[in-house]
Amino acid sequence: MKWVPSMRNFLAAASVLLSTALPVWAVELVMVEQPGCYTCKQWNAEIGPIYPKTEAGLLAPLRREQLRQKPADLTYARAVNFTPTFILIEDGQEIARLEGYPGEDFFWWHIENLLAEHAGFKGATK
Repeated sequence: MKWVPSMRNFLAAASVLLSTALPVWAVELVMVEQPGCYTCKQWNAEIGPIYPKTEAGLLAPLRREQLRQKPADLTYARAVNFTPTFILIEDGQEIARLEGYPGEDFFWWHIENLLAEHAGFKGATK
């Protein structure tokens, strides 16, 4: 039965190694959308494919939620009435918000500034 303690040690070491190797995000960007939303489709076409590859996307990974199905694990500061709405979340709580999407320049400038103000983002365009 000597293998049991060594197996426990191996599993304990492996779990520590895996937990430190996996990224832990302090913030996430929640995109609230709904079917048929024209500006959501526009954002998906213009920003969606590149967002995860940017510094902002690495700092605040995107999470998608539906307007009519509020997730139980998030607390918004106020009701979401427009789509798309981008909500910066930390520890399940809203810390900042951007409503609407009138184009790429508007989005990047605002998101990077929100991240700089609330999450320590260093690549903001000011």
